[in-house]
Amino acid sequence: MEGRRSSLLVALSVLQVTGLGSAVARAAEGSARAVPTFESLGLYYDRGSPVDACPVWYRIAGAEEWREGYPLVYDQRARQYRGSLVGLKPDTLYDISLRPGGERVDFQARTRSEELPIGETTYLEGGTTDKALYIREGGSEKGWHLVTPAPGTKFVSDVFNFSDYNLVVEAGYVILRGLELKNAGIHGVLIRGGVQQVVIEDCHITGWGRAGGARVWGVVHGSDSGIFAENDAGHLVIQRNLIEYPRGGSNDWESGHPSGPQAVTLIDSRGGNVIRYNTIRSTEDHGFNDGIGGGSNYSFKGSPNRDSDIHGNIVSHCWDDAIESEGANMNVRIWSNYIHHTFVHVATAATSMGPLYIFRNVFGESRVSHQDPSGGMMIKTGMNYLTIDGERVSTGLGYRFIFHNTALQPKGALEVFSGHELHNAVSRNNIFYARGRAYTRDSGPPPNDFQNDLTGGYLGGGFVRSMFLPSERLEWYLAPTMNRIQWGRIEYSRGGRDFAITDPLVQVRNPALDRGVRLPGFNDDYTGAAPDIGAFENGLPALRFGREMAPGFSRPPWEVY
Repeated sequence: MEGRRSSLLVALSVLQVTGLGSAVARAAEGSARAVPTFESLGLYYDRGSPVDACPVWYRIAGAEEWREGYPLVYDQRARQYRGSLVGLKPDTLYDISLRPGGERVDFQARTRSEELPIGETTYLEGGTTDKALYIREGGSEKGWHLVTPAPGTKFVSDVFNFSDYNLVVEAGYVILRGLELKNAGIHGVLIRGGVQQVVIEDCHITGWGRAGGARVWGVVHGSDSGIFAENDAGHLVIQRNLIEYPRGGSNDWESGHPSGPQAVTLIDSRGGNVIRYNTIRSTEDHGFNDGIGGGSNYSFKGSPNRDSDIHGNIVSHCWDDAIESEGANMNVRIWSNYIHHTFVHVATAATSMGPLYIFRNVFGESRVSHQDPSGGMMIKTGMNYLTIDGERVSTGLGYRFIFHNTALQPKGALEVFSGHELHNAVSRNNIFYARGRAYTRDSGPPPNDFQNDLTGGYLGGGFVRSMFLPSERLEWYLAPTMNRIQWGRIEYSRGGRDFAITDPLVQVRNPALDRGVRLPGFNDDYTGAAPDIGAFENGLPALRFGREMAPGFSRPPWEVY
């Protein structure tokens, strides 16, 4: 056992970083700490041996009422409890209390502020340039370097395929705001390896990349991206951008594994990333390989690696994965995304460290190819083994928590999970109606835990759609009743006449209303007798998807001037 643990610690050494003011490397026995994003805290507690459970309670510092969070899970390999607090307020100090086995460990942590101090500002002259822009001068934590159009003007970079990039970031603490970037030969924005602390917001990126196509056609390149971050870049904020219509396009599955453009690509990121409220779209002929993705997939790093949030995005027109979150997946949270026109909705192969949280997403249309509309799967799983320090180490032992997602029909995914090996997956309160298999076959210990989901659906299309109230917006609140076939020969009496109907259509109570189980920290604000199943809770505000629904959204210069 000690040999296996030491081998894993070699793997974990690639994860040791200091980000956003909080150390996340391994520390002394009994230490507890948090790594913040704007709305989440990743919690870490080193303990030599596990106890029955590790409950967590939290509150805004000094408040009277404590709230219960979702319990932390223990990783025997690292001898560490890990977990996340979600739905927090930015720039807010929290009291946190871990209570393992009757003990109590108290500490404080502050979420990240959305207000970044500006030091130097570079105003770009209005108009159109055909030259790539290189940002070589960064800022600091106390004063970021802002690059933005001159007041009252629109800045457009249209390199007309004569430059590989519109913009290259070679320094940290840089904000790119309100830029229009067109027709890059490879990537719209390239973030150099190792660069930390970059914000890309309110930009329009379009027309980038080389012609795509399958590897079996001899196309050896792939993943030309609207935003591409090289190895070990991290602590990126990508928000409120419109990333659309790459020059090329990915092949579909009828010519082999898709290969082609992506909207956002992170390669073995250092973590600490927030990708939120972006609109990512194209056409089927110019479809993405993955919408948000990267690599290395079967690894202890990957994309987005750790301590990251992906939420509020609209991601569509992908021939493989809409959101690819693969690698360590250590305290990664994916929530409130609308995912449509894809093969896989969320890919998680592998989740080597965990925990990964996938909650309150909406899974729309899925398809295999231009000619095959049968659909793929909602969540891709999988794992492999790596040899580290002479030991064989699994990449499949991290926890996945899958809560309150809604799968739309008709034309949705065929199956919930891919058929790969899967361990430590926990699902609750999901609307998973699909024609295919709901849950993966038992992969042996450590086991999965699937409960309280709505599954099945031989008659899955319009019957599932009848669960939701009609809306012209991206909203799927639950209707009080839904359509269902009552199988068999059913006797009726109407107007003094007795008769029978075989397999009649009837109205039944919506099985998702007030039928969820409580998940501390994830559904405490329910409004009925119990939480609703699915992404939307009746009586609460609608989920927000896409750039125009971001809090405080205003139109950037490229839309105004």
